[in-house]
Amino acid sequence: MVMTAEEILEKLKLLGQDGYKRTLLNHGVVEPVFGVKIEELKKIQKVVKRNYQLALDLYETGVYDAMYLAGLVADDKAMTKPDLQHWVSHAKSEPISLYTVPWVAAQGLHGWELGLEWIESPQPSVAVSGWATLSGLVALTDDENLDIDALRSLLLRIPALLPQQPRQVSSAMNSFVIAIGSYVSALTQPALDMNEQTELLTKASDAIRKIEQRGGIGKKRKTIKC
Repeated sequence: MVMTAEEILEKLKLLGQDGYKRTLLNHGVVEPVFGVKIEELKKIQKVVKRNYQLALDLYETGVYDAMYLAGLVADDKAMTKPDLQHWVSHAKSEPISLYTVPWVAAQGLHGWELGLEWIESPQPSVAVSGWATLSGLVALTDDENLDIDALRSLLLRIPALLPQQPRQVSSAMNSFVIAIGSYVSALTQPALDMNEQTELLTKASDAIRKIEQRGGIGKKRKTIKC
């Protein structure tokens, strides 16, 4: 079924719930937002499937619910670097920076290059997208196709960088350590050793050990979208 962004936006208005909207606003989402639950967005995703232009149009509305849906329906491999640069620079809400943009970047063709660029940004929302993109890449990519030495170097930078970061960036960096330790078996021990250098990574070490205990180290994912 072919639907335009305008038609979907009208549908989203009807699906919005005030209670869920308040929850979203309390978790870093900014107006405009209707308060559509993810389960409802996924129903629309099943109808429209993957659609490059529709994703761009939905994101351009600036409405949080539509921007989140854009990430679900995006044709990741069709996204250009200018597309992704536009998305990351217009990610007003924290979940868009942390989830939507990194999902599409990591599953596309430019995730490694842009992830490395974005983590150096002084703009917190862009840096968050960078670290989350790199986390997504290691979760998706077989180890033989990863630059293990480059990832090790990134990992070793974190203890010194972490204390200087704003909350959202330090959280994304912490998640990167967890992703490295969980999905790249060659770097599990170096990731665990980070805890010895800063207590700020204690939760990361705890998370990696739990995954290790249930035999999940090195098991890759087919998608990071949810």
